Amino acid sequence: MNLDPKTIMDSSSKRSAPGDDDGVAESPSGRHTNSTPLSLTHPISPPLKKRRLVNAEELEDKDHDTRTTPRQTFRSPFQLTKIKDLPAELNKDTYTLKDILGDPLISECWEFNYLHDIDFLMAAFDEDVRHLVKVHVVHGFWKREDPSRQQLQEDASRYKNVELHAAFLPEMFGTHHSKMFILLRHDATAEVIIHTGNLIARDWTNMTQGAWFSPRLPLLKPGQVEAQEPQIGNGAKFKIDFLNYLRAYDTKRPTCKGIINQLVKYDFSSVKGSLIASVPGRHPISPDDSIKTTQFGWAAMKSALKAIPVHETQPEIAVQISSIATLGPTDTWLKSTFFASLAGGKPQTPRRSTAQPSFKVVFPTPDEIRKSLDGYSSGGSIHTKIQSAQQAKQLQYLRPIFHHWANDSSDGVPLDHPQAKQHVSGRNRAAPHIKTYIRFYSPPSASQTSSSSSSSSSGAGNQQQQQTKRIDWALLTSANLSKQAWGDSPSSSSSSSSSTIRISSYEIGVLVWPALYSSSDKDTTAAASAIMEPVFLTDHHHLDHNDKAEATTTTTTTTSPTPPTIIPLRMPYNLPLQRYGPSETPWVATATHTEPDWMGRTWER
Repeated sequence: MNLDPKTIMDSSSKRSAPGDDDGVAESPSGRHTNSTPLSLTHPISPPLKKRRLVNAEELEDKDHDTRTTPRQTFRSPFQLTKIKDLPAELNKDTYTLKDILGDPLISECWEFNYLHDIDFLMAAFDEDVRHLVKVHVVHGFWKREDPSRQQLQEDASRYKNVELHAAFLPEMFGTHHSKMFILLRHDATAEVIIHTGNLIARDWTNMTQGAWFSPRLPLLKPGQVEAQEPQIGNGAKFKIDFLNYLRAYDTKRPTCKGIINQLVKYDFSSVKGSLIASVPGRHPISPDDSIKTTQFGWAAMKSALKAIPVHETQPEIAVQISSIATLGPTDTWLKSTFFASLAGGKPQTPRRSTAQPSFKVVFPTPDEIRKSLDGYSSGGSIHTKIQSAQQAKQLQYLRPIFHHWANDSSDGVPLDHPQAKQHVSGRNRAAPHIKTYIRFYSPPSASQTSSSSSSSSSGAGNQQQQQTKRIDWALLTSANLSKQAWGDSPSSSSSSSSSTIRISSYEIGVLVWPALYSSSDKDTTAAASAIMEPVFLTDHHHLDHNDKAEATTTTTTTTSPTPPTIIPLRMPYNLPLQRYGPSETPWVATATHTEPDWMGRTWER
């Protein structure tokens, strides 16, 4: 389904008109929006204490409660934003900014980002409580004379309930690039949303973005101690790392102390995932991987992956980003430091080393930008450089692993199996601002127990009958491909035997993997009977729909094997990936592009 932008624009009757975001829609956390003000249908006063709180199991389909089959089903841990100029069938299970902030029960919001439009942010709150919500905006414009800081201050001055906080940035080339909401509610719950979009309208219109939503976190009861022992992937470890990340803002002056003091009181035990964050400065690399030590940058990724089971059948890691910085004239940092940190994992077989994965870097070409919904305008958010001699050398070692975003280039390398149908994400014309890092593997043909065992692809929309890839782990993050985001190569001082990592920027992301969703909550790193598979055009696996249809005729006996837990992962790009052709280059926003985009515009620089 490779949709031409002109065709999409001409089919306005197939999609909601601009401004129809207020129609009834369910958000990832079960919220609904509609044209009637939410405040008329939801009480603002706190509900009764016995109100059932949303927990991790809310990810499960409620429609499955009466099924006789024991298969657990889940919604994708990552969701995509709604794209304004795409039809409804390509916007299933998506969310908008109003879905996140439109709940009238929100009492306090902490918004972390790189770019901020205060009016755009405030318009997303429920109109009846917009002036009551305590809004904290954390930004990285630390120079008082910075025009961006001055504009932010001017915009915030129009709202008495908005407070600005400048993040501490000790590194010269660092930025406050993290993208996150922390929401506190009148019903005594909290929620963390880690996402990929700047807080500006363009990023929430026709750009592909993604988010991870925590469950609603209840307050700890008086005298209650943390129920979990910290373990990679569980809520107790996530809480330790998350609070340590926030404490980094207070290195020089109190910035996040207020929200830290509140979050300590909440129960994170329902969280499934590992926090992968970066904070500026030099950080020791813990040799013993202490569970109570928070690592940052690539060291955090390397530490977490040591505990995650990985498969050895044709592993490949797709690094999909919206910006590539200057990495150096040779691939030393890229391969020896960064790719090495992503290549680890816990072998499925003891005393056996893991197979080394191949790497693919997913980044759009100028032609893909020209064909995108916003044409060249979307290219202003996507960055790399190839003009200088050093950058030309970088292009030389990246070219063999560059892959397309849209995967439909006539100049690209033909697919290995051109007869195979593509798995269509529906986002090939929505330019990428999302950042994902995913390890795929090919399951042995004998173990095709899930999608290949099904003869139907109905219900999920274009799910293929034979899924060729599964997923060992997936990361959604604000971090692009740069030393500033992930940290430089490790260095050691003469006075210390320990190594350190130097990071310039703030970044934040969440790593997920199948074992987190197995039937046992006791071990989040065991190779359990759970598998993660890519899904397209929906947040649900097509077997979930098949199981519903078969529930009336299927009876599970005590001798029947328990089917594996299937965790769907919503894909932002088509599969399989298409490699760049010999003449193709990545999109460069600082270069002039004279070939008109689909709207007839050129890009002059």
